[in-house]
Amino acid sequence: MKWVRPENIHLSLKFLGDVEDTREPELRDALQRAARTGPEPRPLTLQITGFGVFPDYHRPHVVWAGVTPDPGLELLQHGVEQAFAPLGFPTEARAFRPHITLGRAARDARPRDFKGLEEVLAGTDFDATVTVAEVDLMQSTLKPGGPVYQVKYHGRLS
Repeated sequence: MKWVRPENIHLSLKFLGDVEDTREPELRDALQRAARTGPEPRPLTLQITGFGVFPDYHRPHVVWAGVTPDPGLELLQHGVEQAFAPLGFPTEARAFRPHITLGRAARDARPRDFKGLEEVLAGTDFDATVTVAEVDLMQSTLKPGGPVYQVKYHGRLS
């Protein structure tokens, strides 16, 4: 398992893929609009609790901490989808499952490497509340030591 460095821990609202740098102003504008949508009061208070994996415990690719569904977060994520769709970023077909990625399985990992993982995660108690008052437009550059993130736009939820 390759664990996410603490400074890289985040909650993704939408993954855009490879985007030309020249599009940054329109992406910034879209994120600003999305951060102002919805009747929910800002900032958001989110509960992080429990652990799980994608896609399954037999051969997990990702270990995550769960984020309890929250109407304000759902509205924000929907606003992001709606703001970016006209820019050529299709809305996600899958339901939004908020989570914090904690680690990714190594490419050469085998199912036996994860024996007992389900029991360990089920037996680990974690419950935290965090306040989210900002959203960032991030650029991710993959490096041998892991992704390097750069903030391209930093905005407040309002």
